[in-house]
Amino acid sequence: MRSVKISELKNNLDKYLNEVSEGEELIIHNRNKPIAKLVPLQSADDEEARMESLVVAGKIRRPQRDTLPDSFWEEDGPKIPLKKIVAAVIADRDEG
Repeated sequence: MRSVKISELKNNLDKYLNEVSEGEELIIHNRNKPIAKLVPLQSADDEEARMESLVVAGKIRRPQRDTLPDSFWEEDGPKIPLKKIVAAVIADRDEG
């Protein structure tokens, strides 16, 4: 993994994007402080292989079906006030 300053990245953007597209990862620095990581996007094949490895490791399970049944969309949702939902989300974030 290589490091590059913002000014160097800006001046040679094509070069660095080509390197990233070939699998290289870059750490971008601003005044000698790392601020970002530039990584290549995963292809669909890579993503599928990653998912399969998580399934084999027992960390995730594949869904039993691809979509929700139509009956799911016909049912009324719970009648919870928005204030309670927001408070629950905030409390959950504060715990983490």
